[in-house]
Amino acid sequence: MLCTRLTNARFLTMDPDHPVAHDLGIWQGRIAGLDEAVTSLPAREVVDLQGATVLPGFIDAHVHLAWTGFKQNTPSIAGHARVDDVLAVVAEAVARTRAPGDWVSIAGYDQRALGRHLTAAELDRVSDGRKLYLLHDSGHGCVVNTAVLDLLPADIPHENGFLAEQAMGAARALRLPHAQEDLAEAIGRAARTCLTEGVTACAEAGIGGTLFGHSPVELGAYQLARDKGLLPLRVQLMVSADRLRPVAAHETDGIPRALDLGLRTGFGDDRLSVGALKVYTDGGMMARTAALTRPYEGLDHAGQLQDDPDVLTDLIVDGHLAGWQLAVHAIGDRAADLALDAIERAQRIRPRPEARHRIEHAGLIRPDQLPRMARLGVGAVVQPTFLRCFGDDYASIMGEERAPWMYRGRAFLDHGIPLVGSSDRPVADGSPLRAVQFMAERASASGQLIGPDEAVTVDQALHAYTVAGARACHWEDRLGSLTPGKHADLAVLADDPRSVDISRIGDIEVVETYVAGRPSRPRA
Repeated sequence: MLCTRLTNARFLTMDPDHPVAHDLGIWQGRIAGLDEAVTSLPAREVVDLQGATVLPGFIDAHVHLAWTGFKQNTPSIAGHARVDDVLAVVAEAVARTRAPGDWVSIAGYDQRALGRHLTAAELDRVSDGRKLYLLHDSGHGCVVNTAVLDLLPADIPHENGFLAEQAMGAARALRLPHAQEDLAEAIGRAARTCLTEGVTACAEAGIGGTLFGHSPVELGAYQLARDKGLLPLRVQLMVSADRLRPVAAHETDGIPRALDLGLRTGFGDDRLSVGALKVYTDGGMMARTAALTRPYEGLDHAGQLQDDPDVLTDLIVDGHLAGWQLAVHAIGDRAADLALDAIERAQRIRPRPEARHRIEHAGLIRPDQLPRMARLGVGAVVQPTFLRCFGDDYASIMGEERAPWMYRGRAFLDHGIPLVGSSDRPVADGSPLRAVQFMAERASASGQLIGPDEAVTVDQALHAYTVAGARACHWEDRLGSLTPGKHADLAVLADDPRSVDISRIGDIEVVETYVAGRPSRPRA
């Protein structure tokens, strides 16, 4: 007997052997069969989906759940374009704290809205003895007041209180890490938001690191969230590469650095597992710290790498030698050069054809880099919504020649490079459907077309958020398509993304989300 049979729907299975179905059977959390294989079987429950369209649950291959959850409960200055209005929000947050010396966190900081960065002196006017920390929306910088600057070593660089990349990490390190209970609650909040958008599995893009790490025992917080029933979707955890340390392994292992006990990609279960090793090579376009080969338009610099190139290269190579899948953050083309050089060197030392190394973001990829990515078997984990939300700004700082190379789609597919969809939430909107719309139309929120030749079909965009996402996370045997034997993770939609006008895809309602055959909103 089936546990559940879903009927009267259009199932877009993403499985070429059975692309469309009208019935789907579920038994013990897995797909038991489709159509005639299940229509005559008895079921404890039969659910009439009333003509809805059903897809495999979306896979977001690059998110920050804890950061998202914390941001949802943090005072924000987003939407304010005047310095005085921003300072008023900060002053209100300060007034809600209990004592001088407290830390006050503010979200939503973006210098572009103000036309310039805030200064420490401006924040001092409203700090009332508190330590102020305004995190840049990109996650690649922050602005702090003098009370924080006074605690930093003298050699930490800043621009009137704005700290970028590793300098930001130094300010973050002054604070106590988050408690596991608080982390678990934040993770749960973000996970519930994902479910409302049809996301049933995701990859957390870096835990335990100095740049984005929330706690040295952050993995334990995810275990706590699962134990407390706060983790309603599947999560794979990328570990920050700065957690690697020298080990005295046997010489035949060839492992110079590793996580304790040799932990690596693949450990865990269907609900919570360890994924790739996250390596940061540069910053971001929003903060103007992505490492380019030529300067930003209108600026006298070309961004920055996170460390000395040789140090970053050795980190990537050592991660590969320790058996990890690599998720290399590289937004600028100079950073992508470094990533590809290091991966090629690593594969030459110890070939691992099925490592499925990834470049996270691949924000600016030159035409000459495409064949090399294909040859090395490196996937591109992109965030299409970056260009929908920030495309006008990004196009202006890249210039006419480089703008079409940003967050590519068609070129990756034409070269045989895996195109994987993700959001990087909370940096940008997390909705996979809005990202699918952008991938097909390449239009920013203002309507400006950005690299229209990089548009892909709706089917190809959906593939990026299902089949390709599953393969990038080594989940293809259990997720990514509605195939018998795989987990019954489903996104139930009010309309078919392949049938409506492209401009309407992002507004399609997610009616229900199933994980392991269970709806996120239990029926009465």
